[in-house]
Amino acid sequence: MTLAIVLAAGPAAGLTTDAGERLVDRIAGQWRRAGADEVRVAADLSELADLVAAATGPVLVSGADLVAHTAVLKHLATSPVGPTVALVLTDPPAAGQATVREERGQVVAVNDPEGATGVFGGALRVGQGDLPALAAAARTAAGGGVDRLFADLAGCGTLTFAHRVRLLVAHRVGDAAELAAAQAAVAAVDEDKAELKLSVKERDDFFTTFFVSTWSPYVTKAAARIGLGPTAVTMISVAFAVAAAVLFGVGGRLALVAGGVLLYLGFVLDCVDGQLARYTRHFSAWGGWLDTMADRAKEYVVYAGLGYGATHAGFRYGWALAIAAMTLQTVRHMTDTWYGALHDEAARRPRAATGDAGGIGGKLNAASTKVQADTGSVSYWLKRTVVFPIGERWALMAVAAALFGPLVALCAVLVWGVLAFAYTGGLRTLRARWMRVPVLTTVDTGLHRDDGPLARTLPAARQPLALAVLGALGAAALLVVALRVVHAGGDLRGWVVPVGLLVLLGGALGARAAHDGPLDWLVPAALRAGEYLFAIAVGVAGRVSPWLIFGYVFVLTLHHYDLTARLEKRQAAPPLHAATLGWEGRSALLTIGSIAGIASIALATLGTYLLVVFVASVVLAWVVLPARVRGGDRSPG
Repeated sequence: MTLAIVLAAGPAAGLTTDAGERLVDRIAGQWRRAGADEVRVAADLSELADLVAAATGPVLVSGADLVAHTAVLKHLATSPVGPTVALVLTDPPAAGQATVREERGQVVAVNDPEGATGVFGGALRVGQGDLPALAAAARTAAGGGVDRLFADLAGCGTLTFAHRVRLLVAHRVGDAAELAAAQAAVAAVDEDKAELKLSVKERDDFFTTFFVSTWSPYVTKAAARIGLGPTAVTMISVAFAVAAAVLFGVGGRLALVAGGVLLYLGFVLDCVDGQLARYTRHFSAWGGWLDTMADRAKEYVVYAGLGYGATHAGFRYGWALAIAAMTLQTVRHMTDTWYGALHDEAARRPRAATGDAGGIGGKLNAASTKVQADTGSVSYWLKRTVVFPIGERWALMAVAAALFGPLVALCAVLVWGVLAFAYTGGLRTLRARWMRVPVLTTVDTGLHRDDGPLARTLPAARQPLALAVLGALGAAALLVVALRVVHAGGDLRGWVVPVGLLVLLGGALGARAAHDGPLDWLVPAALRAGEYLFAIAVGVAGRVSPWLIFGYVFVLTLHHYDLTARLEKRQAAPPLHAATLGWEGRSALLTIGSIAGIASIALATLGTYLLVVFVASVVLAWVVLPARVRGGDRSPG
């Protein structure tokens, strides 16, 4: 149940609109239309504290001086960025209004004399977990207004995200003249048209901005009119990608061109599902998780189609290229996820001011910030494109496959992917060394390392990153040896694979060490690379069919993307995570299969087992357990 509270304090409380409605009553009615289940008016912060103490769900708080489109309040109330969100405006602050400094969408300081990026908009949504802090802040700030309340809430250390107003109108007013001007500004904007434009991300990549978002809002509007939800659009997008993969596998000029067109349309729909969620304000944890998982699954299915198509066209190593592309992209995504978490943690703990720029890392950070602020410039678009984002990847695959065939498409993806990985990896490493902020210490390290029982029993050793990298290099060396021996017609059974496993297991020695080094955010990616390369090496050594190796690694990526998606959505571990055996347990089982000469059976059996566990975990997490919770809520107390 969502409670909205209007604080009727200050001079604006007595203002009336042109229609003779009190401003307090006007914003109370807007909160109702924005989706609040109950709306109350509090005369002061003491009364507000009592209301918050009795609340059983999120609380929406606003002053009486806010004049805005109802959509602004609705967007704030339904914002998916975090549990506690504050409205932030670009208006110059009036006397007594709190200023805000934000970074990466987070409010990192309130009333900071060092500088501000906006002014508090007089409204915020507070998540249920932060209600005790809100009640305490209200009692501490008794006698003050909504700005003092917000400043004291931030002073409690509450993580607050910033919600900016774009295209719509929101102003805080202090007298009749300001009220009249704000009402005129609100009336001058078509709310529905603005909401449709707002469904498009404010900052997106080059291809998406100029070749998709120019017309995808029309598809979004049509989908909303016929009642399609974001999940339905996601599934249609998956169908388009699968059809494109099949056509790439079939080959022939007509099929390749048709596959390229379907891949492009599938990407358009991939953008539309998010736009539709923002336009209709239908957000859910399930939808966010499904979108993340579907994006990766679609892309890797297309890699499979291209790999099969290249092999079918006579290239011996088509599947090998597909496996390499999938492995590279997954490891890249792991570094993206953890660098984003690192950057967010650094924003919450800003560095103390120093007399220099912080060395090369600090200079790179300042340069990156400057380029990002120069929206639309050549340097801005180059920076966003060189990292090879999803829009550019899908566009490259569609065009290259249609014009030159699957082999060229896969090679192009690999070459650009490697260059992008080297570029982002190098710059992020330098910037992370300058930030010197640990991030794995803030989460369940064992969960996101994907450790199993074996890793938890091995002796602890320092330098977890060095150990993880050493394990990955050992797996890479084993793969090189396997490729050379098999290519020469030899047999790689015996001691080589077990030795490779021992080197790989070196990464497990750091499981119980503190992951507080400036570069330890790279540990999960290094462990993923080590496990994937080892599994591929076992498959190559056992002369396993390439498509089976691809399938096994694909299942592993689903498991690992499930973990990162839950990290991004701040969710708990999957229900059956313990049954996945850990990266070291799975690698040990594959080694046994290799020694026994049944590598194909081992990969197929373990892959099938992991897929069953993944599907069962998804059903438990999103169907069974929520149903039990709802049943418990309805049961008599």
